[in-house]
Amino acid sequence: MASSIEPLHDLSDHAIALHRTVADWRGAVLAAAEALQADGRCEEGYGERMIALVEEYGPYIVIAPGLALAHARPGPDVLSAGLALVTLDEPVAFGHAHNDPVSVVIGLAATEADQHVASVAALANVFNDESVVPALAAAETPTEVRRLLGATAGAELS
Repeated sequence: MASSIEPLHDLSDHAIALHRTVADWRGAVLAAAEALQADGRCEEGYGERMIALVEEYGPYIVIAPGLALAHARPGPDVLSAGLALVTLDEPVAFGHAHNDPVSVVIGLAATEADQHVASVAALANVFNDESVVPALAAAETPTEVRRLLGATAGAELS
């Protein structure tokens, strides 16, 4: 059985990067990887692996309007399971037919394959409330982000 990933509303300040400026979707994915790295979840190469997955499979990581879930398979560059959240000053297009542009990117680092699959499914449910993504994009502090995520039902992942 997979180990747990912390609930979204328990993200550390290191795992939250607000109002980042990026040139394109690759920059957005790398910003999520940088937040994961700042929180001690992964090493530098993880962001490039996340980009390679999108290049191979397309923008499937854009899971809701304005929201991308950047991740890669478990690997030696993942130090521990965890999440990070990045908001963008200017939304960027990932090439998704319905959910572009993206203004919030969640980075996911998983250490076990089944944990990765379960986490992706659980995260998709967290954002069923369509008001959450725009509110996160406008958040000014990590405390506000945690408050918004804590208000969503079922935010805990297992």
